Amino acid sequence: MNEKNIQGKIGILMGGGPAPGVNGVIHGATIVALDAGYEVFGIYEGFRYLSEGRLEGKPLSIADVSRIHLDGGCILRTSRANPTKSDHLLENCVKTLLAERISHLIAIGGDDTAYSASRVSQYAREKLGADIHVVHVPKTIDNDLPLPEGIPTFGYETAREVGTELVRNLLVDATTGQRWFLVIAMGRHAGHLALGMGKSAGATVTVIPEEFGAKEIPMQWVTDIFVTTVLKRMAMDRPYGILLGAEGLVEIISREDLSQLKDVEVDAHGHIRLSEIDSAMLLKREVVKQLEAIGVENVRIVGKQLGYELRCAPPNAYDVDYTRSLGQAAVEFLVNGGSHATITIQGNQIVPMRFDEMMNPETGRTEVRKVNIDSWSYRSAYRFMIRLKAEDAHNEPLWAEMASLTNLTVDDLKARYGYLCGLGTPPF
Repeated sequence: MNEKNIQGKIGILMGGGPAPGVNGVIHGATIVALDAGYEVFGIYEGFRYLSEGRLEGKPLSIADVSRIHLDGGCILRTSRANPTKSDHLLENCVKTLLAERISHLIAIGGDDTAYSASRVSQYAREKLGADIHVVHVPKTIDNDLPLPEGIPTFGYETAREVGTELVRNLLVDATTGQRWFLVIAMGRHAGHLALGMGKSAGATVTVIPEEFGAKEIPMQWVTDIFVTTVLKRMAMDRPYGILLGAEGLVEIISREDLSQLKDVEVDAHGHIRLSEIDSAMLLKREVVKQLEAIGVENVRIVGKQLGYELRCAPPNAYDVDYTRSLGQAAVEFLVNGGSHATITIQGNQIVPMRFDEMMNPETGRTEVRKVNIDSWSYRSAYRFMIRLKAEDAHNEPLWAEMASLTNLTVDDLKARYGYLCGLGTPPF
């Protein structure tokens, strides 16, 4: 590259949790930016050091990024530092970037990173009369950013593939050992990852928060689904399987139910620390307790939390292809004068989605993309699940076989669990 033809300097950073494919974005963006005559600077650990008023990182060359698109993790590392907490932190970010002649910024991350980047640019313009053009590249294995239907966030497909393989392995173990695994997959606000893994791996049942359609539900509703799945499988002479749930289930379980449990940590204000709850073990204990209460003993259930195993996996072919293109698209958008948008690829075309169209003007946050339970995709996944369904309501042989496994009569069993298939009202 000819030093006399330098067009400017582009900074690249990543915020939030890792996702497969981050290095692919850095790879694609760096190569295209250098070819366009820009310098590229890789900023370490998101907004952490910028918020402190210093720049930590390194200039990126083609040699630095030539094969990183095949690797998991992120060569720039990451943090959850939030520069929007105060004007002082925003000022530090802006002045540091401007002092280093970084006039364009690619921010890879979720909605928090997008919001931080937009506020940095806004502060530069409104307080200092300077332009820092920003573009956000959407990243999360949860697939819950508000992109158009059918367009995944990068990292999701790899996480689903790796998670599927792990669940398949657990299913073989379950079959071999005639036991159950209760698996909770990452997805704090939406059930995309759990549902994708469940259908692909052939999990016995997958339960996601979207199917309840409520802000808060009793824990019993979730455990009842798992208990009746176990009973239904036992009635089929298959006393094993995978009970899969999304992490977000704990988010909607009633706080009263959670507060009555032992060993639940609370903060200084007495609020439950949801992030500290091992939801797989929590639900496993409740399912076992409920089974024993109706006379079903010696059911072996192992709780397993899946999430961190998926975030830094090497990207699959889809995410390698996708992220290199996103990196290229981000640079082309910036060098053509664009700013304040999330970059997407729709119909094989670059489609920027403006921040002000995606973000709630009051919160500055994007809406969460939930699983559409009315979609064909969800109905197809549901079709393959083993659980009490509407067609089971009047299947008397099934009810009789299930009752025979418990200390309940058929009528008692229907009164207790029939609501799951449309018989009567819930007992809560």
